[in-house]
Amino acid sequence: MAFTLPALPYAFNALEPHVDARTMEIHHTKHHAAYVNNLNAALQDTEHEGKSLEDLFAIISQLPPAVRNNGGGHWNHSMFWEIMAPNAGGEPTDALAAQINKNFGSLDEMKKLFAQAGATRFGSGWAWLCKDENGELFITSTPNQDNPLMDLADKKGQPILGLDVWEHAYYLHYQNRRPDYISAWWNVVNWAEVARRFGK
Repeated sequence: MAFTLPALPYAFNALEPHVDARTMEIHHTKHHAAYVNNLNAALQDTEHEGKSLEDLFAIISQLPPAVRNNGGGHWNHSMFWEIMAPNAGGEPTDALAAQINKNFGSLDEMKKLFAQAGATRFGSGWAWLCKDENGELFITSTPNQDNPLMDLADKKGQPILGLDVWEHAYYLHYQNRRPDYISAWWNVVNWAEVARRFGK
């Protein structure tokens, strides 16, 4: 079964002014669509065709770079669209809020460390809030389209929040001001979805 581009759960302009409509349209219909198409092409007529992304990530170090780059791009962006929402932002509640306070001291401290991970990622990549096998939270970043589910990740875990810090995610609106993009992005974080992922 070939991978497909998921529909955005909101209109291109739904996250304005924090994420502009033109960036969302290009990001979804061009960048994400290309990852899907290139991933399908890389897997076609191989023994790995039909496997889930999670199964591929478990052996990604043994697979061609096209599977790693495009498979990561597809998974990362599919999550990214879902952990954002119009009229979102605010703060997490209940179990997620308690775990953030336990692991980082406060939401503000978690945001500071997360923003630092995104702002200092050299070149292109992602910042992540992840849950480890013991249910503890940690922050990490990965280059390019890698993620913490991959067997080659520096620190493995289940991502529950991820921020795309590739220039294509923000350059039309923020130019070289990546920290401004990261700061504005908290206004569109869908904490209910992050909490759902935390509880899985």
